[in-house]
Amino acid sequence: MNAPATLTKVEPRLTSLSHGGGCGCKIAPGVLSEILKNSAGLLPKELLVGIETADDAAVYKLNDTQALIATTDFFMPIVDDPFEFGRIAATNAISDVYAMGGTPIMALALVGMPINVLSIETIGKVIKGGQSVATAAGIPIAGGHTIDSVEAIYGLVVMGLVHPDKVKKNSDAKAGDVLILGKPIGVGVLSAALKKEKLSAAGYAQMIENTTKLNKPGAALANMEGVHALTDITGFGLAGHVLELARGAKLTCVIDWKKVPLLDGVADLAAQGFITGASGRNWGGYGHDVDLPAGFSDVNQALITDPQTSGGLLVTCSPEVAPKVLELFKREGFGSAAVIGHVEAGLGRLRFE
Repeated sequence: MNAPATLTKVEPRLTSLSHGGGCGCKIAPGVLSEILKNSAGLLPKELLVGIETADDAAVYKLNDTQALIATTDFFMPIVDDPFEFGRIAATNAISDVYAMGGTPIMALALVGMPINVLSIETIGKVIKGGQSVATAAGIPIAGGHTIDSVEAIYGLVVMGLVHPDKVKKNSDAKAGDVLILGKPIGVGVLSAALKKEKLSAAGYAQMIENTTKLNKPGAALANMEGVHALTDITGFGLAGHVLELARGAKLTCVIDWKKVPLLDGVADLAAQGFITGASGRNWGGYGHDVDLPAGFSDVNQALITDPQTSGGLLVTCSPEVAPKVLELFKREGFGSAAVIGHVEAGLGRLRFE
């Protein structure tokens, strides 16, 4: 008697399970501001960084030489490969600690999966991908929480340490600083093309490389004299996160658009219509505080608002320190790092030239 045939479970593409992938899942900035405007509660003196300037992580002073950095980040799939999804999500979460100038020490996993849709093997690959990045960062994933969810969700809670005097806030820029961007932008455009199965193999490869590169230079930048502010470029796009920095410092940031590094091919893809819905929501939330030059195209506007998943560090530093900062980035493998603008007196605005 023949054994019964085994039916192989056909699983959907991971990106088909998400209404928005990666940091494009973020609530629109205008809506988020409305939600959080009355949410501040107890603010002990030890809390060095909270929600007041939309910084990358909370920072709590433990003693005279140590402050705890705490952050969490999670989202739905931006790619279909489960291992790579785990890597990207973990890199994105851990990098928030580097954006505060800290060193990560431990993480907890946040896992929500449709267990009747995805196999145990697929879910395990997501978790293994996250673990591989934690290992590269030198930290354990020491626990976490799992739920059965309609959409696939993965991310981390990450904790780190930094000296209280070396915390790098997004609000400490100074007039006269230059702006340095550590990674090229355009991840959202690539993800939009991928979801519609129009992304080339080369485009996919650079997308994975960009989104799985940990922003480790952040820890060294905290110890560099003349570096004043740090943040990273994620779901609100280049314009949104630079504007947060300008608002926090009560200054104006000026970006020279032609100096902003772009991932290969993203301008052409954006011109073909591969733009995420988050880009328009971003502009709707903060465009009133952004000044664009005459003739600035719709494609360029889409690129400056393009949501970046696991994007690059944005550094403000005194001009004489800029060569040293760029040297650090290049030494750590961030060959596209570039000076993209400067900070000047103003009232919390962003201007493109």
